[in-house]
Amino acid sequence: MRGVRYHNQTMSTSPNPAVTGLPEPMSMGEVLRVPIMRRLWIAQLVSTFGDFLALFAVIGVLTFKLKDTAQQVTGLQIAYLLPIAVLGILAGVFVDRWPLKPTLVVSDLTRSALCLLLLLATKTFHFYAILACISILSSFFSPAQGVAIRSAVPMHGLRSANALMQQVLFGMRIVGPGLATILFTTFGPRICYMADAASFLASGCLIASLTLKRVTPEDKQSLETPLDTPAAAPSAKPGLSNILPDMRQGISFIVHHAAVLFVIVALAAGMFVLGCFGPLIAVYVRDSLHASTKIYGTASTMIGIGMFLGVNLLNTVGKKIKNSTLVYGGLGGIAIGLCFLAFLLHIWATVIGTLIIGIAVAGIVVPSNTLIQQETPAALMGRVGSTVMSLVFSAQIAGLILSGLLANRIGVRHVFAVCGLLLVVLIIAGKLFMEPKPVPATT
Repeated sequence: MRGVRYHNQTMSTSPNPAVTGLPEPMSMGEVLRVPIMRRLWIAQLVSTFGDFLALFAVIGVLTFKLKDTAQQVTGLQIAYLLPIAVLGILAGVFVDRWPLKPTLVVSDLTRSALCLLLLLATKTFHFYAILACISILSSFFSPAQGVAIRSAVPMHGLRSANALMQQVLFGMRIVGPGLATILFTTFGPRICYMADAASFLASGCLIASLTLKRVTPEDKQSLETPLDTPAAAPSAKPGLSNILPDMRQGISFIVHHAAVLFVIVALAAGMFVLGCFGPLIAVYVRDSLHASTKIYGTASTMIGIGMFLGVNLLNTVGKKIKNSTLVYGGLGGIAIGLCFLAFLLHIWATVIGTLIIGIAVAGIVVPSNTLIQQETPAALMGRVGSTVMSLVFSAQIAGLILSGLLANRIGVRHVFAVCGLLLVVLIIAGKLFMEPKPVPATT
């Protein structure tokens, strides 16, 4: 709603219209009726499907054609995640400086060309290098996309907008494996690479047809600005000497904003647990349940189904619940799901536990991103968004690396139990230290 300004950090953590002064939260259908958001969503749908096909095909080639080891296959995932983790904070500085639409379009078109290079790859390090280059471009695209969503969607529609974007990712975890298997086994990996290239090209063309506008300083006065102090814009001088001060501005905002700091830590913790969980669930099914690969596939699918259900539940039963409360619930839900796996050695418990984990992950990801977008000044969106992305991907990498080391020392079930305990500690720390303190109203 225009003409409303926040005067403390506590108000904006709740979507309750009586508290924030905002209109009733928009539904996902209402958000999709915003033309810019609808095309951004379609572009996300197309490119995500292409990404899933290409990554599935590359893993298939490394596993079955090149006969790579498990460490080499895991290394592929790290090669894809590492550039975003390293460059994320730096990329946001440039996203806040560069024109929005050219940044998105050039990133998509360049990634399309890089996908075609997969047709020429014959060795493991070829795939590592190409996916790392694609990841570098993604480190600029993702925060720029966040800025575009923030500019296109009203504040009271941001949760539904984030839910729609996450719905694409979570839904692909459900339908993607089957579709990718059919294409890979029927036509081979080359069709998957070309499909990914075509998806990036289609996404770039869709975004090129949009009229994207950054929120200007004049616009900021009419939008809900989360802090009383004005946000510093990127340095007017484009020299490299100004990059470090610009980075410090974004980091300083995060460190000094209790609510944003908490949800970022919570988001990173959730992704760390998923990073640990992904490689270990197959070992858990084999060694702890003594079950078949069919159960492993079922458990993996239940996570995707849970994520998809969680996104939709947020926009039905969770409309009037504070974002911070939903994040606490998400952390607690993951801890409960891990307890099912750690202490109940039954197939039914594994199915229920993985479903709970999937639902709980949605309870962290969507409200966290929404709160960050609502609280972050427009001039800092690129830097804050890229910093979040860097921390999230770093947490996933840490989970991938540490999961095997911890499992070898203490066992898979104990890893799940320790992760659950850490999440409980994080909930307590958040309530004690990271929640924004109420500010007395002033005349």
